[in-house]
Formats: sequence, C-alpha cells, structure tokens
Amino acid sequence: MEQEVLRMKTGHLDAFLVGQTATVVEAMQKIDSNAKGILFVADGKRRLLGVVTDGDIRRWLIKTGDLQETVQKIMNPNPKVAYGMEERAAKERMEKYYITALPVVDAKGCITDIIFKESDDFALRMEEREALKGIPAVIMAGGKGTRLYPYTKILPKPLIPIGDIPIMERIIQMFRRYGVREFYATVNYKKGMIKSYFAENMEGYSLEYVEEEKPLGTAGSLSLIERRFQTPFIVTNCDILIHADYADIFQYHQKAGNALTMVTALKNIVVPYGVIHSSGNGRIDSMEEKPKLSYFVNTGMYILSPELLGEIPQDTCFHMTDLADKLLKEGRKVGMYPISEDSFLDMGEFEEMRRMEEKLSLKAE
Repeated sequence: MEQEVLRMKTGHLDAFLVGQTATVVEAMQKIDSNAKGILFVADGKRRLLGVVTDGDIRRWLIKTGDLQETVQKIMNPNPKVAYGMEERAAKERMEKYYITALPVVDAKGCITDIIFKESDDFALRMEEREALKGIPAVIMAGGKGTRLYPYTKILPKPLIPIGDIPIMERIIQMFRRYGVREFYATVNYKKGMIKSYFAENMEGYSLEYVEEEKPLGTAGSLSLIERRFQTPFIVTNCDILIHADYADIFQYHQKAGNALTMVTALKNIVVPYGVIHSSGNGRIDSMEEKPKLSYFVNTGMYILSPELLGEIPQDTCFHMTDLADKLLKEGRKVGMYPISEDSFLDMGEFEEMRRMEEKLSLKAE
C-alpha cells in the first residue's frame, strides 16, 4: 500500500527544530512533545545543520549516560533533504533511505517545510510482527494495588480498565504485536477474578498462572515458574505500559551480553524553590531559581537471561532490585535501555491513570 505524506505548516516548524547547543535532555523533551521521534538541528535562521532521532539519543545514553552533552555531538551532520521537489519524488526518497521525515530546504539551506510519512505510530513491518516469536513474557500481577484503593477493593489491579480494556490485557496486546504468544502471570490477590476474566477473553496465546501463597516480591515469584526457559525472557509489572520498540530492547539485551537489562525512563523533577549553593562560613556562592533535575528511573520492565531463574531464592521475598544488586556485586553485566519520559505510562496512582488515558486518547469527551 502506497504511503501518504504530510507537509508541516510553517508556523509549526519550531516543534521540530532545535539549536546545536541544546542538551540531550532538552532534545528528549522536545521529541516527546512533537511525538515524531526526530528533530532537525538548525541555527537562528533555520539553516539546517543536522538531524537527531530518538534512536541517536538512546545509543548515546547507552554508551555514555550523559544527559548534558549538546546535540551537536550526536547529530548526523549530513541528513537527506528535499529541494522543493514534487511529492512523488519525496516519497521515493523516503522509501529508498527508510526515513520518515524529510526537511525541505531553499537555496540557502534554510528549512522551509518538513514532509512526514503518514503512518500509524506503532505500525510494524511484517518482519517486526514476529520478531519476538517464541519469547516468553511474565506479568507480575500479584500485588494488592494499595495506591489505587478503593478501586482495588473491588477489582484486582490487573483488571482495572484503561478506557474499556483492563491494563493487563493492554499489556498483552502490546507484546502480541511483536509475536509473543507465551505468557505467564504471577497472581495472588483476587486471583480468581483474573483467571475468570481471561478464561473468557483469551484467544491466540497461552497464559499460565504462577500462584503465590504469600507475597514474594517482584522477583521472588519467578522461582515458582516450573519451566526452565531456553531464551532470554521479558518481565513486566502489571500497572505500566511501555511505548517503545520491544524487539529493539530485546536485541540490545542480547548484543550487549547483559545478564539483566532494565528499561529506564527519563524523569524530570523541578524543585519548586530557589536553591542556594553555599560554601563554608555560611557564605552564599550562587542561587538557582527552580532548578530542574533529570534522572533515569526504573520502569518495571526487564529482560532476563534464562540462567537467572535458577538464582532466585526459593520461598523468599526477593525484588528485581535485589537481583540487580546481586549481579552487580558479582561483576555481571546489568544494562539499561533508556526511553523518554512520555514513553513510560504508570497506572500506579490516580493522576497517572488519567495521564495514561489521555496518552492513549481514551479520555471521555
């Protein structure tokens, strides 16, 4: 099917432009805002200097972890461009070079327009749809969801609806896009309701329950899985949605040779006060008004190498962070796969539930 293309209105160009001195964290925030995964680096006259994608940023962060480097350091200084060409020629160039956005420049190299390939944000090529075929996914669904009380007095957290679909079913749908058909769910609180729901709403995949008699933590229940996996497997909390390329996360885990890969998300925190920097004797050196701090946080999604199943203690409360600490002390590789703040949706609190619905365009009018 031939792809359509969209042209950017001149007044909206700034959402896709960034200066070369902007930091990596600033570029991540702007990419989150424009939701296209790309920025064009330009000077004050909109003269094109380079292009930076969310993939470029991710590779930089995996390599260095440096959020404060400028985009000039990581941009591609030789992007493909269009010179006011006809739409058909633009389509052909985008198909030829596997690109989704093409800047239109004038004779001086200044950006006058951007052409985007029109497609579903999560549309997958045929080969990607089976990229994780045969890979098991474990959903940690045993918690009481105390932060969502009183909802969880009636429903277990995995069945709380986001829109009209329970969060756990949405998680399964996301994995199935990549060919995952083998699911395990660790259950405890109101497990009968979870089983009843999926008994009537499961089609095209298998779901095996791992039943806890007592809370065993975010990793301890994995010791109850009787099957010993032959491939790396995915573990996710039941109250999150990760909008990312799951196949790429899995491939990164394998290529990096990690024992454990943790999906991490950028989190920006604004201190709501003027901050004082001081030295000895009560002397103020400088002041900073409402500084912004940036960190990577644990999302609750992981890739584990299969041998780790045999290293989780039996009948003991043991968390994924305990497992990560154990591996680090043993000198084994624990890696992170960074995603943007807006790609991590957490249902753990009421405000975050509303944000999740808005992100998925499910909020009632």
